[in-house]
Amino acid sequence: MWANIVLNLGILAVFKYYDFFVTEFAQLFHISTEGLLLKVILPVGISFYTFQALSYSIDVYRNKIEPTKDIVAFFAFISFFPQLVAGPIERATNLLPQFLKKREFDYDTAIDGVRQILCGLFKKMVVADNCAVYADQVFSNYTNHSGSTLLLAAVFFTFQIYGDFSGYSDIAIGTAKLFGIRLMRNFNLPYFSRGVTEFWRRWHISLMTWFRDYVYIPMGGSRVSKAKVVGNTFVVFLLSGLWHGANWTFVAWGGYHALLMVLEKLLGINNRNRSTVDSLLWSLSTFVVVMIGWILFRSASLADAWGYLCGVFNPSLFTVPFLFVGTRKCVLLVLLMLALEWLTRNKEHALQYSASLPLWLVWLFDALVLLAILQFGSDGHLFIYFQF
Repeated sequence: MWANIVLNLGILAVFKYYDFFVTEFAQLFHISTEGLLLKVILPVGISFYTFQALSYSIDVYRNKIEPTKDIVAFFAFISFFPQLVAGPIERATNLLPQFLKKREFDYDTAIDGVRQILCGLFKKMVVADNCAVYADQVFSNYTNHSGSTLLLAAVFFTFQIYGDFSGYSDIAIGTAKLFGIRLMRNFNLPYFSRGVTEFWRRWHISLMTWFRDYVYIPMGGSRVSKAKVVGNTFVVFLLSGLWHGANWTFVAWGGYHALLMVLEKLLGINNRNRSTVDSLLWSLSTFVVVMIGWILFRSASLADAWGYLCGVFNPSLFTVPFLFVGTRKCVLLVLLMLALEWLTRNKEHALQYSASLPLWLVWLFDALVLLAILQFGSDGHLFIYFQF
């Protein structure tokens, strides 16, 4: 098991982190990096399938799953194309057995899968890509904008990354359903969370449960002293930040969320037995602190992140933000997405309808979503998580 862990993490370290740490070390000691850097292209999806391979080895070691003798099924689990490049990060206990049994085409499941793909395309092409137009222009030239404009761009990026990543997850999960494969849910209305702890139960669920099961719990989880719980939390989130990319902004982003989680735990904050008004206030405050974290995530460097935050929190924050062409349209599209998700909050995805709805109304709504994609959709932006 340990040999497998070292092998997989070693490959990940060489391709993803070697040049970063060599460069940082060289700058620290004023050493030339000439001839030291590998300058290799990052293999597509390496962060995702590496973690899947690790989970298989660890689960076999823990006797949670029998080692498979079917090499085709094993490599299908490692490289299942819908979720290969951006997740969700699957477990062998869930995905591998599905390749080992006979599957038959199910019309209802396939139609549900097509609707989930449609939902993902709406999130990505209509919401995320339109929000990206505003966010990209402002983040790339943030020193020339007012605090209110910077704040609005941060809001748009907050919805861009959600629409982009959860949209990809919907497309992957929906595509898998066409093959009779069930993938785990990766997002569950994260921006309606009433605390940062709840947010991380709803955002990128496959990654955070991976770190919980294979890092946090083996270190003692929450069954140890408060000091160790704090340490365990920081380890998980710093590693999570580093998993996202070889840049100090990602590490700082992870540390920022660890600090918020620790504060919630130490202060005993939870979201149980709250009134509707309290829940709304907590959801709004959670959205704000998460959005501040996304500024760290989006910035090219820590200096840029600090400069951006300083630009937000100054008197110009109370001025009218600059509106590019299509800004109002973006606001309406974001609100439409949030309304759809809230109305279908007990469903797997926003286009999973109640069985009581007339069929003509279901197909009409599907057609309207498709028309929205054709009318407002953009294909000018790659998925953000392709880089990880």
